[in-house]
Amino acid sequence: MQIAIGGVPGAGKSTAARLVAEKLGYDFYSMGKIRRKLAKERGLTIDEFNSLPEDTDTMVDEEQKKLGKEGDNFVNEGRLAFYFMPRSVKIYFHCDVNVAASRIFSDQRSSERSYATIAEVALDLQKRMQNDGERYSRHYGINCYDPSKFDFVIDTTSKGIEEVVEEVLRIVKAKK
Repeated sequence: MQIAIGGVPGAGKSTAARLVAEKLGYDFYSMGKIRRKLAKERGLTIDEFNSLPEDTDTMVDEEQKKLGKEGDNFVNEGRLAFYFMPRSVKIYFHCDVNVAASRIFSDQRSSERSYATIAEVALDLQKRMQNDGERYSRHYGINCYDPSKFDFVIDTTSKGIEEVVEEVLRIVKAKK
Protein backbone atom coordinates (compact mmCIF):
# COMPACT_ATOMS: atom_id res chain seq x y z
CA MET A 1 0.00 0.00 0.00
CA GLN A 2 1.15 3.50 -0.84
CA ILE A 3 0.23 6.31 1.55
CA ALA A 4 0.69 9.94 0.44
CA ILE A 5 0.46 12.65 3.09
CA GLY A 6 0.28 16.30 2.05
CA GLY A 7 -1.05 19.52 3.48
CA VAL A 8 -0.06 22.81 4.99
CA PRO A 9 3.25 23.52 6.78
CA GLY A 10 3.07 23.02 10.53
CA ALA A 11 0.20 20.53 10.38
CA GLY A 12 2.36 17.66 11.64
CA LYS A 13 2.81 15.86 8.32
CA SER A 14 6.42 14.76 8.76
CA THR A 15 6.07 13.58 12.34
CA ALA A 16 2.80 11.74 11.72
CA ALA A 17 4.03 10.17 8.47
CA ARG A 18 7.20 8.91 10.12
CA LEU A 19 5.25 7.43 13.07
CA VAL A 20 2.66 5.81 10.79
CA ALA A 21 5.45 4.24 8.73
CA GLU A 22 7.09 2.91 11.91
CA LYS A 23 3.83 1.42 13.21
CA LEU A 24 3.08 -0.25 9.87
CA GLY A 25 6.66 -1.38 9.26
CA TYR A 26 6.67 0.65 6.02
CA ASP A 27 9.43 2.75 4.48
CA PHE A 28 9.22 6.50 5.08
CA TYR A 29 10.07 9.20 2.56
CA SER A 30 10.07 12.96 3.13
CA MET A 31 10.33 15.16 0.07
CA GLY A 32 10.87 18.22 2.26
CA LYS A 33 13.85 16.56 3.90
CA ILE A 34 15.33 15.80 0.48
CA ARG A 35 14.77 19.42 -0.65
CA ARG A 36 16.37 20.81 2.52
CA LYS A 37 19.40 18.54 1.98
CA LEU A 38 19.78 19.78 -1.61
CA ALA A 39 19.50 23.40 -0.43
CA LYS A 40 22.11 22.86 2.28
CA GLU A 41 24.50 21.28 -0.24
CA ARG A 42 24.31 24.55 -2.19
CA GLY A 43 24.73 26.70 0.91
CA LEU A 44 21.15 28.01 0.65
CA THR A 45 18.14 28.17 2.94
CA ILE A 46 15.09 26.25 1.78
CA ASP A 47 13.38 29.53 0.86
CA GLU A 48 16.37 30.62 -1.25
CA PHE A 49 16.48 27.18 -2.88
CA ASN A 50 12.74 27.27 -3.65
CA SER A 51 13.09 30.72 -5.21
CA LEU A 52 15.89 29.79 -7.62
CA PRO A 53 14.99 30.48 -11.26
CA GLU A 54 16.08 26.97 -12.25
CA ASP A 55 13.77 24.00 -11.81
CA THR A 56 14.77 22.62 -8.43
CA ASP A 57 11.78 20.29 -8.31
CA THR A 58 12.87 17.91 -11.08
CA MET A 59 15.17 15.66 -9.03
CA VAL A 60 12.70 15.19 -6.21
CA ASP A 61 9.73 14.84 -8.55
CA GLU A 62 11.43 12.16 -10.63
CA GLU A 63 12.11 10.18 -7.46
CA GLN A 64 8.44 10.46 -6.48
CA LYS A 65 7.27 9.36 -9.93
CA LYS A 66 9.50 6.30 -9.79
CA LEU A 67 8.35 5.49 -6.27
CA GLY A 68 4.72 5.85 -7.31
CA LYS A 69 5.17 3.42 -10.21
CA GLU A 70 7.39 0.83 -8.56
CA GLY A 71 7.10 1.15 -4.79
CA ASP A 72 4.83 -0.44 -2.24
CA ASN A 73 4.41 -0.39 1.53
CA PHE A 74 5.63 3.13 2.16
CA VAL A 75 4.49 6.48 3.50
CA ASN A 76 5.53 9.51 1.46
CA GLU A 77 5.20 12.96 2.98
CA GLY A 78 5.34 15.75 0.44
CA ARG A 79 3.28 18.50 -1.16
CA LEU A 80 3.03 16.63 -4.48
CA ALA A 81 2.95 13.04 -3.22
CA PHE A 82 -0.76 12.80 -4.13
CA TYR A 83 -0.01 13.91 -7.68
CA PHE A 84 2.88 11.58 -8.41
CA MET A 85 1.35 8.57 -6.66
CA PRO A 86 -2.11 8.04 -8.12
CA ARG A 87 -2.47 4.55 -6.55
CA SER A 88 -1.86 5.90 -3.05
CA VAL A 89 -4.26 6.57 -0.22
CA LYS A 90 -4.11 10.37 -0.24
CA ILE A 91 -4.43 12.16 3.11
CA TYR A 92 -4.37 15.93 3.49
CA PHE A 93 -3.47 17.60 6.80
CA HIS A 94 -5.09 20.97 7.41
CA CYS A 95 -4.22 23.25 10.31
CA ASP A 96 -5.10 26.78 11.30
CA VAL A 97 -2.17 29.01 10.28
CA ASN A 98 -1.79 30.50 13.76
CA VAL A 99 -1.69 27.07 15.40
CA ALA A 100 0.78 25.86 12.77
CA ALA A 101 2.90 28.96 13.37
CA SER A 102 2.84 28.35 17.11
CA ARG A 103 3.97 24.73 16.61
CA ILE A 104 6.83 25.77 14.37
CA PHE A 105 7.82 28.59 16.73
CA SER A 106 7.94 26.13 19.65
CA ASP A 107 10.04 23.67 17.66
CA GLN A 108 12.65 26.02 16.17
CA ARG A 109 15.50 23.71 17.15
CA SER A 110 14.60 21.52 14.15
CA SER A 111 14.40 24.43 11.73
CA GLU A 112 17.03 26.35 9.83
CA ARG A 113 14.98 29.49 10.38
CA SER A 114 15.05 31.59 13.53
CA TYR A 115 11.91 33.50 14.47
CA ALA A 116 11.35 36.22 17.06
CA THR A 117 7.53 35.91 17.21
CA ILE A 118 4.70 33.59 16.24
CA ALA A 119 3.35 36.35 13.98
CA GLU A 120 6.66 36.28 12.08
CA VAL A 121 6.28 32.52 11.59
CA ALA A 122 2.69 32.94 10.36
CA LEU A 123 3.80 35.53 7.80
CA ASP A 124 6.62 33.25 6.65
CA LEU A 125 4.17 30.33 6.31
CA GLN A 126 1.86 32.39 4.14
CA LYS A 127 4.77 33.45 1.91
CA ARG A 128 6.00 29.86 1.69
CA MET A 129 2.59 28.54 0.76
CA GLN A 130 2.20 31.25 -1.89
CA ASN A 131 5.63 30.41 -3.34
CA ASP A 132 4.87 26.66 -3.37
CA GLY A 133 1.43 27.23 -4.86
CA GLU A 134 2.76 29.40 -7.67
CA ARG A 135 5.66 27.07 -8.40
CA TYR A 136 3.54 23.91 -8.58
CA SER A 137 0.83 25.66 -10.55
CA ARG A 138 3.42 26.83 -13.06
CA HIS A 139 5.09 23.38 -13.37
CA TYR A 140 2.09 21.06 -13.10
CA GLY A 141 -1.07 23.14 -13.28
CA ILE A 142 -2.17 22.01 -9.81
CA ASN A 143 -2.81 23.52 -6.40
CA CYS A 144 -0.97 21.40 -3.82
CA TYR A 145 -3.11 22.98 -1.09
CA ASP A 146 -6.45 21.89 -2.57
CA PRO A 147 -7.91 19.33 -0.17
CA SER A 148 -10.36 18.14 -2.84
CA LYS A 149 -7.44 16.36 -4.54
CA PHE A 150 -7.15 14.00 -1.57
CA ASP A 151 -9.19 11.00 -0.40
CA PHE A 152 -9.26 12.14 3.23
CA VAL A 153 -8.75 15.40 5.11
CA ILE A 154 -7.62 15.55 8.74
CA ASP A 155 -7.80 18.87 10.56
CA THR A 156 -4.90 18.69 13.01
CA THR A 157 -5.57 22.10 14.57
CA SER A 158 -6.82 20.76 17.89
CA LYS A 159 -5.34 17.25 17.81
CA GLY A 160 -2.19 15.84 19.33
CA ILE A 161 0.18 13.84 17.18
CA GLU A 162 -0.91 10.49 18.67
CA GLU A 163 -4.52 11.24 17.79
CA VAL A 164 -3.56 12.16 14.23
CA VAL A 165 -1.50 8.98 13.84
CA GLU A 166 -4.40 6.85 15.10
CA GLU A 167 -6.76 8.55 12.65
CA VAL A 168 -4.38 7.82 9.75
CA LEU A 169 -4.06 4.20 10.88
CA ARG A 170 -7.87 3.85 10.98
CA ILE A 171 -8.08 5.19 7.42
CA VAL A 172 -5.37 2.81 6.22
CA LYS A 173 -6.97 -0.18 7.95
CA ALA A 174 -10.33 0.63 6.31
CA LYS A 175 -8.66 0.86 2.88
CA LYS A 176 -6.84 -2.49 3.14
